[in-house]
Amino acid sequence: MLWFNWTRYSAPASAAGTVVAPATAPATGVAAAPVTPDDDTVPTPSAVAAPPEAAPVAQAERVTVVTDVLRAEVSAKGGSIVRLELEKHRATADPARGFVIFDDGEEHLYEAESGLLGAKHLSLPNHLSPFTLPAGEQRLAEGEDKLVLRLEAAAVNGVAVSKIMTFTRGSYLIDVDYEIRNERGEAISAQAYFQFQRDGKPAEQAGGFGVQTFTGPAFYTEDARFQKVSFEEIAEGKAKFVSSADNGWVAMVQHYFVSAWLPPQGLVRNYSAKKTKSGNYTAGLTLAPVSIAPGSTLKTGARLYAGPQDQDRLESIAPGLKLVVDYGVLTIIAAPLFWLLSLLYTLTGNWGWAIILVTVIIKLIFFPLSATSYKSMAKMRVLAPRMQRMKELYGNDKARMQQEMIQLYRTEKINPLGGCLPILVQIPVFLALYWVLLGSVEMRQAPWLGWIHDLSAADPLKILPVLMGVSMLVQTRLNPSPPDPLQAKIMMALPVVFTIMFFWFPSGLVLYWVVNNLLSIAQQWQITRMIERGGKKAAKAANDPKA
Repeated sequence: MLWFNWTRYSAPASAAGTVVAPATAPATGVAAAPVTPDDDTVPTPSAVAAPPEAAPVAQAERVTVVTDVLRAEVSAKGGSIVRLELEKHRATADPARGFVIFDDGEEHLYEAESGLLGAKHLSLPNHLSPFTLPAGEQRLAEGEDKLVLRLEAAAVNGVAVSKIMTFTRGSYLIDVDYEIRNERGEAISAQAYFQFQRDGKPAEQAGGFGVQTFTGPAFYTEDARFQKVSFEEIAEGKAKFVSSADNGWVAMVQHYFVSAWLPPQGLVRNYSAKKTKSGNYTAGLTLAPVSIAPGSTLKTGARLYAGPQDQDRLESIAPGLKLVVDYGVLTIIAAPLFWLLSLLYTLTGNWGWAIILVTVIIKLIFFPLSATSYKSMAKMRVLAPRMQRMKELYGNDKARMQQEMIQLYRTEKINPLGGCLPILVQIPVFLALYWVLLGSVEMRQAPWLGWIHDLSAADPLKILPVLMGVSMLVQTRLNPSPPDPLQAKIMMALPVVFTIMFFWFPSGLVLYWVVNNLLSIAQQWQITRMIERGGKKAAKAANDPKA
């Protein structure tokens, strides 16, 4: 934590309001129009007048769309999705309800918006413009794979626009298209834009000790790769992200879930992010202008994904979208761990048993290293009486005491720090598994057995943390006692401290630590017994003249 904060603090400040372009120039084509920075709501090009203010979202009519995996509310104001409930993922506070990702103010202000931009003399419908909604609830019928929601905007200056949203069975992808019909006597130019508007409050969190997963915009292109941008950076004008490309996407990331605008590859687009005058944040993209000939119709649009960070699903939707599942610097360990967990889950059908099997596998991998360390500790335990005798003889002469102990370690071939090695090696694995359990939606509300109904949440009965503390205490008793009384008291207090800490940790992580401790106790007890038995035989032989 200190290292991460130091690097962030010492990083050179970027120029206010600047963005970083990809290393290579974007594909040839018509570049997207620039965004006016002082416009609060609509990414209007400088040649276009801002539209008149529309009625608040809460006052606009809505139509509800229901599929097998989601329930969406679409507003007549701009055709924005102002509420989206995921039927297959339950709310944390109320499992009887689905999880709400787009929210109209119940917990957050968070919606998916889109619109069209035209030349200065041509006003096209944007996300503030009124649309006509179909009557009644729109529900995906049995036997049907798709549901098409068609919204109509009033024709202006000979241009008619329809906003078409296509929902698919079993999918969190929504196709959002604009059908533009040019009934004028001249060609017109139009640009489609797609954005998210959200407040700056973090999403719900899981895990312990106040660990916060990232909430905020993210951008991806083939050249610039994955770029997270915090709300604070946007507000301070220090946000750095790709400005233009002919590929990639923009997303709004939160714990376990993500929404992303995914335009077709090969189309030039401009990316933007800003803080609005109302205190919210927008992140989006504007496509390059398209020309519609007189008397013709043209379609332009993008796909919208709004759902869980399901790693297998994201990989097949868009290049790089899997990167929203961010394990940070420990990805090199966490990604293989999750792959192994997923493989074992397919065999067991339960994430809890998969965690136990992963623990056993990790223990087997580290077995030789642990055995060496436990042998060192067992030898120190055998030598404890001799060390106590040395303390009595040289307690007042610290230099002589240190010299005699070093000589003893050399004679007996003992590394006094060897016992720390297994713990140090396991720390990266422990932290990587922590982030896997904290960041993988597959673990969310995944039960194990009995009282454990959610491996990503803390143990409600605190049974696993207590078992972890007891097992840690047993391990401490198996270790050689430190010669310093103060150190000995600290070592005995650590199990209590860790037990209290683990009260708030994900139960899946505590399960890993309990199983790991039990396996370590068995290994350490066996090795200690063998070393002590060997030491007694050697002592007996030395004292028996007949031996």
